[in-house]
Formats: sequence, structure tokens, C-alpha cells
Amino acid sequence: MTWQPHITVATIVEDQGRFLFVEELKAGRLVLNQPAGHLEPNETLLQAALRETLEETAWEVELTGLVGIYLYTAPSNGVTYQRICFAARPVHLNPELELDPDISGTTWLTRDELAAQAHRLRSELVLECLDDYLRGPLHSLEAIRT
Repeated sequence: MTWQPHITVATIVEDQGRFLFVEELKAGRLVLNQPAGHLEPNETLLQAALRETLEETAWEVELTGLVGIYLYTAPSNGVTYQRICFAARPVHLNPELELDPDISGTTWLTRDELAAQAHRLRSELVLECLDDYLRGPLHSLEAIRT
């Protein structure tokens, strides 16, 4: 068996101190996550972040920086994920768009409101990435080479 990490992107979308999260059903429970997903063939990391955010939230966003790169092994299945987390600002909501079937809805929460629901996080990376964003620094998107 060949070990292969899964490349994923996530986007922290902030609007006046509130952050955009998706609610999704995972292993029979409703969890919170940043808009996130897997890199697809022939796609850049920036394109993946914009696409996943739009597909999961119906929001067009402008990427403003790189929060960080994370390596996470899920305890539930042993799969290793490399998560590239971006920061963004909301630009336009497309209410006519149908969200990905895995997404139950979206919600805007403050950091404290999210932390109060820690039992609902898809993984500890959700809060870790948000805290890294708030702590800074935000890295230039030029660090991402295509």
C-alpha cells in the first residue's frame, strides 16, 4: 500500500469580526468547518480555494493572504491531510446557487461563538486555523507558486 497525503484547501472568510462556516453531516453528526475541500486535477491551490468556497457557501470571495500550511492525520481513519488555509473577504453572495449536497447550511460566527461549540468542530484544525489567522501574520499569496 502506498501512503499518499490528501491535499486540501480551506478558506477563512471574515466580515466585521464574524467568520463564515459551513455545517455538514459527517459520521452522522452535524459539524462545523471552514469552507474546504480537495484539490482537483489541473487546478491551482488558489483556484481550489475560490471554487470550494463558492460551491459550499455560494459566496464569491477575494483571497487576501495565506494563513498557513497544516499537516493533520485524522484519528478516525488514519488519513493524512495537508491543508493550505487562506484568508478571504466576502465579495458577492449568489443566493440562487445550490450548495454542495454534503453542506446543510452556512453560518457566521465570532471566534468565541465557535469556541463555545468546540464539540461540533469537524477537526481541531478549524479552531487552530482561525486562531492562527487572528494571531497573524498573514502571508503573501505570492508564496504560492503555480
